[in-house]
Amino acid sequence: MALSVYTFLGLLIIGTPVALLMVFSGGVGAMTIVGIDGLYIVAEKMFSGVSSFVLIAIPYFIFTSELMNHASLTDKLIAFNNALLGRVRGALSHVNILASIFFAGLTGAAVTDTVSIGKILIPAMKKEGYSAEYSAAVTACSSIIGPIIPPSIIMVVYATILRGVSVIDLFIAGIIPGLIMAVALLCVSFILAKKKKFPRHEATSLKAALSAFFISLPAMVVPLIILGGILSGLSTVTEASAFAAVYTLMIGFLVYKSLTWEKVWQSLVTTVRFSGVVFFLLASSTVLSWFVIRSGFAREAAEIMGLVSDSPTVQILCVIVFLIFLGMIMDVLPALVVVGPVLHPMMVSLGFDPLHFAIVMIVTLNVANVTPPVGMTLMTAAKIAKVPYERAVVASIPFFFAIFSAIILLALFPQVVLWLPDLLH
Repeated sequence: MALSVYTFLGLLIIGTPVALLMVFSGGVGAMTIVGIDGLYIVAEKMFSGVSSFVLIAIPYFIFTSELMNHASLTDKLIAFNNALLGRVRGALSHVNILASIFFAGLTGAAVTDTVSIGKILIPAMKKEGYSAEYSAAVTACSSIIGPIIPPSIIMVVYATILRGVSVIDLFIAGIIPGLIMAVALLCVSFILAKKKKFPRHEATSLKAALSAFFISLPAMVVPLIILGGILSGLSTVTEASAFAAVYTLMIGFLVYKSLTWEKVWQSLVTTVRFSGVVFFLLASSTVLSWFVIRSGFAREAAEIMGLVSDSPTVQILCVIVFLIFLGMIMDVLPALVVVGPVLHPMMVSLGFDPLHFAIVMIVTLNVANVTPPVGMTLMTAAKIAKVPYERAVVASIPFFFAIFSAIILLALFPQVVLWLPDLLH
């Protein structure tokens, strides 16, 4: 096991891509256990890692989100949210967060939300007098709701590499935590709006609000297709994702008439590129997962954690701190596939509910999207706002506290996560 660990650390230090890092270190570990036959194990595990039927949903979710962007459906959702909150002080700040809730049910990817919403709202916020760094901060921090409220690409990946939790249970369990995260961010937004005297709009007439609602209604049906089909049992996750993609094509061409074949082609190219990255990471993580389980590393890690403290509260708080630190140096998906195979069995063996810990881990790792120095969503929002990344980080601090408060609530009160899945089972 030592040789595999040294290989992992050595490749990490020299900056080897995460996927190759997992293949090589897992392969070295396999050969230390079974000899040269470990090479056959590498090939077998890489194939099995991407052979799950549910993984077909990932390209469909990506394709749907790209179509939504190219069809300008984000504009309709933002217009509807603005009609709801226009008269409230700091309206665009609150609309930014609410739009992320709606968009979370369409894409399941944080950076996609940041780009889609940020390109529209950040310039509008700056024009109304919001600082560029604040506009970037609220956009980036609200975008991490995307992978929590289903559909979620990260949840599909989690269910694939850790077979003890189903993707449907993860989808159901993510709804309330995502809404709690949104409420926490809205509280900060309202406080800052009052403190900094952010502008407010004129009240929207009932006729205009209804018009905005009906215009955005076809776009809002997409989450109903995905979640409604899954929860009702009428479709699997894969079938629901395919239906959503077909429906988005139809409304883009026939209802909004904003899609062109060139935009569809661009969406397909992006889907293939992103899917390739995700599937390569999944295949690689399976090799490392096999070694971690076979070597007994997860069991030893659980024993060490048990020695640190026998208090479940202390144990899960230690893991949260570790995940936040990890998120500072790794993006969400690579971090999940690297530490998920170790942490999940470790925490389950300590008595934690698999579904509860899965949601806590997913929510906590999503903070990696806004924590420096990586922080992809915050970095993306800062570029859109044309503001130095460091200033956006400082402006995000109040939202960090809101996010961490939500994580602690979810960690210490499992029933908040488990209530809805228990209700629907």
